[in-house]
Amino acid sequence: MKRRWIGEGALLVLGLVAPFFVYPIFLMKALCLALFACAFNLLLGYTGLLSFGHAAFLGAAGYVTAYAVKVMGVGPGLGILAGTLAAVALGFIFGNLVIRRQGIYFAMITLALAQLMYFLFLEAKFTGGEDGIQGIPRGRLLWVINLQDDLQMYYVVLAIFMFGFLLIRRTIHSPFGQVLKAIRENESRAVSLGYDVNKYKTLAFVLSAGLAGLAGSTKAIVFSFVTLTDADWHTSGEVVLMTLLGGMGTVFGPIAGAFSIVTLQNQLADKVGSFVTVIMGAIFIVCVLLFRRGIVGELSALYDRVVGVRGGLPS
Repeated sequence: MKRRWIGEGALLVLGLVAPFFVYPIFLMKALCLALFACAFNLLLGYTGLLSFGHAAFLGAAGYVTAYAVKVMGVGPGLGILAGTLAAVALGFIFGNLVIRRQGIYFAMITLALAQLMYFLFLEAKFTGGEDGIQGIPRGRLLWVINLQDDLQMYYVVLAIFMFGFLLIRRTIHSPFGQVLKAIRENESRAVSLGYDVNKYKTLAFVLSAGLAGLAGSTKAIVFSFVTLTDADWHTSGEVVLMTLLGGMGTVFGPIAGAFSIVTLQNQLADKVGSFVTVIMGAIFIVCVLLFRRGIVGELSALYDRVVGVRGGLPS
């Protein structure tokens, strides 16, 4: 418990001082994708469900937020709320369609549904097609916080990220989270103990979709535009890479993975262009073959070996 508080406190302190040393826009992008990866990890790392269509929730929430703020004229706070609720609703629909499938069937159905949403966004008039929705006003949050200022916007994004992170943290250490872990380890045994596993998996799917939508809505306000990239299957693949690279089944792993991938993309994009995807693919292969526990998982194992304390780093 003490190590947990130390980890969360260190994360908060780093978040508070980071914009004075690192470009805030970069940090905001990384935090949005870190929340997206944490939401995905709740489903994969703690429930054992591999979704290849999580970009649908990120993109759908972004489009709803963009339309609500730019076209309907609502404030950014209500826009983010609307986008998150849209992702929750979409997650409920998707969850009830796919939750009775397992393994590769589950993954392929989520991918098919996500591609269906992608082409819907491509053809729908309100999304702007291939151009997306541009020029989303940041405005003011609660009539006080000027989101046009990058520093103020950053601290709002940090607050949203910490809310999502702590919600996930509380979930996985609750009785509900223990049931999810039991389902991941042995679903048949969880059924024999009397748990309605489909209900638990559906709730986990909806919660994961809602937090992914919160990340997408926030990202839309930060960058003032939404495009098809947010709903593309490549984005679903990237979040899998972030989770595995950072450490699947650890709380801090997806954060480390997201920051690592965003840093690589920013640093290498100008130097190697589209070849950056090849580099990320190579990193994925190396991670799967040699570092299967990811960055945080390997550091935790190293801590256990050196210090000899069971439990290791905060996870």
